[in-house]
Amino acid sequence: MVVALLLIYALVPLAPLLHRVARSAAGWLLAVVPAALTIYFALASGQVAERGRLVTGWQWSPELGIRLSFALDGLSLLFALLICGIGALVLIYAGGYLAGDRRLGQLYAILLLFMGAMLGLVLADNILTLFIFWELTSISSFLLIGFPHERSEARAAARQALLITGGGGLALLLGFLMLGTAGGSFELTELLARGDVLRAHPWYGAILALVLAGAFTKSAQFPFHFWLPSAVEAPTPVSAYLHSATMVKAGVYLLARLLPVLGGTPAWTAAVGGFGAATMIAGGLLALYQTDLKRILAYTTVSALGTLTLLVGIGSEEAVTAAVVFLLAHALYKGALFMVAGAIDHETATRNVEKLGGLRRAMPITAAVAVLAAVSLSGFGPVLSFIAKEQLFEAVLHVDRIGVVLGSAAVLASALFVAEALIVTIRSFFGPLQATPKAPHEPPLSMWLGPALLAALGLVIGIYPALVERHVVAAAISAILNGPAEVALSLWHGLN
Repeated sequence: MVVALLLIYALVPLAPLLHRVARSAAGWLLAVVPAALTIYFALASGQVAERGRLVTGWQWSPELGIRLSFALDGLSLLFALLICGIGALVLIYAGGYLAGDRRLGQLYAILLLFMGAMLGLVLADNILTLFIFWELTSISSFLLIGFPHERSEARAAARQALLITGGGGLALLLGFLMLGTAGGSFELTELLARGDVLRAHPWYGAILALVLAGAFTKSAQFPFHFWLPSAVEAPTPVSAYLHSATMVKAGVYLLARLLPVLGGTPAWTAAVGGFGAATMIAGGLLALYQTDLKRILAYTTVSALGTLTLLVGIGSEEAVTAAVVFLLAHALYKGALFMVAGAIDHETATRNVEKLGGLRRAMPITAAVAVLAAVSLSGFGPVLSFIAKEQLFEAVLHVDRIGVVLGSAAVLASALFVAEALIVTIRSFFGPLQATPKAPHEPPLSMWLGPALLAALGLVIGIYPALVERHVVAAAISAILNGPAEVALSLWHGLN
């Protein structure tokens, strides 16, 4: 685990140098390390499934209770696979998207810095260590969102993101200090075993409020959601990474990680579930009013984050199962769709859906990838998101007293996703070919390989979910619930 972090951070200063030497091949070469780490974590999944939690670390500051400890369990494994796997594809994609840009080496370096921060966050087994990486994600995302620094819109979006997430980070730090003091330890492994004590502690309400402030701002929950759509001013490789596998899911990760510690109370269910449900609906509705492809996708991300938060707020085994499957499905199709949006912008010089149409003739491969990813966004079979949607409906309908209300909200959100998938694909790729600022053609291999692999993976896992059922999904559920979990995923459950 520590070696994985060191390898990524070792690439940060080397990336600009490699870009100057290797030019167009730099992205492919840099992607070798995160791709290798993806294989490493995949091979470790069997050991994690058997042993549950692998812990390593050493003392850093005993006086302050800071220990550099790292742990790999099912939840951190799921995130590590997404961070490294999608990160490798984003590095390759960036090489094609920003080909010829003299600052591309700098972007590689910041992307790797961000990748290391996210990996450290999900592997940290000490909440103060986790907080250090948490803040590093905020700083590196500020640099990424404001990367086209000559544009005032990008600078403003970067400042806004840093202000919102940084403010939430201050609240989170105080919450962590209170949590560690009340629990007698800053080690996650120990805190997970003291949930009953912490939920009965007089500080519980304050700790919960502070932790939720940090998580909600990071994962763009209503009313803090507005920074995320503004962040689409960043280059598309950044957007694809932010929205699929990294920072916006850090808050969801934290909520899932602390579910055994702070969850299971009426306050948790009302706050986490309530804000999640509101965000799920608000994001879906706001997406309908957008004309920019990336802003449409950004608001669907807001809605998806609300869905995940709602499920973690419910906290049942059914809800946690739905959250894990939905998180995996969303990472795959959202990464693909953002890369498709970037390819459209790259080849036509516009992202306005009102000025697009008929691109399937000029960009047939991109169109096929877009349709497959849009099927996943819609939640139709036989893709993984169809299974996730079924799990979602089952989880919310079984909530006492308000199951019908939550079920209706989930159906509405799913219908909005279908509408937005149609807008993204039909208006861009079908109908008569529109005149665009730039004559479109198929983008280079580096720009369609990543989205094609992600969209295809969603299809393959949907057809054969046993690929991830035990070593990824069940292991993640077990880690979240802090106990054994059994899961059976399938596209078709038969007639009853």
